[in-house]
Amino acid sequence: MSWDRPFAQPVPLPAGAPARTLRDAADYVRNLPQSERDRQEWRLAVQMLIDAAEDRGPMLFARMGIARALEASVESPSSREKQDLPLAELKGDRDAGPSNNRSRA
Repeated sequence: MSWDRPFAQPVPLPAGAPARTLRDAADYVRNLPQSERDRQEWRLAVQMLIDAAEDRGPMLFARMGIARALEASVESPSSREKQDLPLAELKGDRDAGPSNNRSRA
């Protein structure tokens, strides 16, 4: 098992130096809050890191797992605002009022 295997291309991280090895990526994940690490994207990324370290999976999959988990954890402000809105407001005018029930002639 080698956690010192390098990525073909470093994985850019939001803060600090990019992850150049499996160990760098694992250290980054280890320092995330527990609630973030418990997300499905990060659990999958960790499994891909372990598989690559144990020569059971390709390094490319480990890199892709980290990159996808990082992308999933970046939320746009508009999506965060939508999460706070009640469902009725998210539906908008589409389902509002009797104008939606047009008679067919």
